[in-house]
Amino acid sequence: MDVYEAVDSRRAVRAFSDEPVPRDVLERVLVTATRTPSSGNLQPWHVYVVTGEPLAELKRRATARALVGDPGDEREYPMYPAELTSPYLDRFSAAAAQRYEALGIERDDPARPAKIAALNLAAFGAPVVLFCYLDRTMGPGQWGDAGMYLQTVMLLLRAEGLHSCPQVMWTMYRETVSQTVGADDELVLFCGVSVGFEEEGVPRLRTGRADMTETVSFVGA
Repeated sequence: MDVYEAVDSRRAVRAFSDEPVPRDVLERVLVTATRTPSSGNLQPWHVYVVTGEPLAELKRRATARALVGDPGDEREYPMYPAELTSPYLDRFSAAAAQRYEALGIERDDPARPAKIAALNLAAFGAPVVLFCYLDRTMGPGQWGDAGMYLQTVMLLLRAEGLHSCPQVMWTMYRETVSQTVGADDELVLFCGVSVGFEEEGVPRLRTGRADMTETVSFVGA
């Protein structure tokens, strides 16, 4: 597919089949993604690809923590600003409502947090999860580089007929992840990205996007 089709068809999939992802496909994607732009060519990302029994064990351990009410590890960076205002809060609320409905979880369900965590920590059934880390010495510019890198990876996955779901939820159970991948204390977990083939026959969630005129201004044109 061309790049426009890859961008338009990329979405956060939350229902994967158990069909394995060939290693050569993952390697092709990750080799090509090394061409991602990086300020000063620092290439600050450190990626661990977890699959097979190590991933199954990680899912079991992390899910068990969530289901007993474990609030997770202390956050190393905020997922969102402390005070979201419009239009950001409006977009967040609308997307959350769509997401809960697609997952079959009522917003007023008292067990909602545990259910959401369990689904996330099962990686929505994905057979592969990529964990992206950055060195603690890196700053905002390098975090931006890591975002560009992961977007490149996700678009290349679409070109291979695969889907993905970036998940910051994994940072809440970062100690369990680090024990699995062997990341040292000098690295900060940015997020996990679940990878696989989409499961057929499940509702497909496609969240709305702001009109371009809300976020883009042309100057001098």
